[in-house]
Amino acid sequence: MNASNATPAANLRPLATAWLVLVALTLLSLGLGQWFHGAPWMPLLVAAIVWIKGLLIARQFIEARLAHAFIARVLRGFIAFTPIALVLTAFFGSQFARWASL
Repeated sequence: MNASNATPAANLRPLATAWLVLVALTLLSLGLGQWFHGAPWMPLLVAAIVWIKGLLIARQFIEARLAHAFIARVLRGFIAFTPIALVLTAFFGSQFARWASL
């Protein structure tokens, strides 16, 4: 267990701010996708946005900082897996498709 006796926040302002940041990141990603469609660096930017959104959700809504250390590590690994998978699929998609096919 964590040594601290942290409790969930009762204030809604951080949650509303986090939600607004999530909406802004979503709109930013939509705009960037329209403006820079097909850019070679776009998968890296998408992966970074997904990673930031995952960290924000874990911190503000799931309250991972209050979880047991093992659960917090598993959650961080899960959050890191998706952006890594996006980048690997974007740059090495054909190799992954051959590897996954029967």
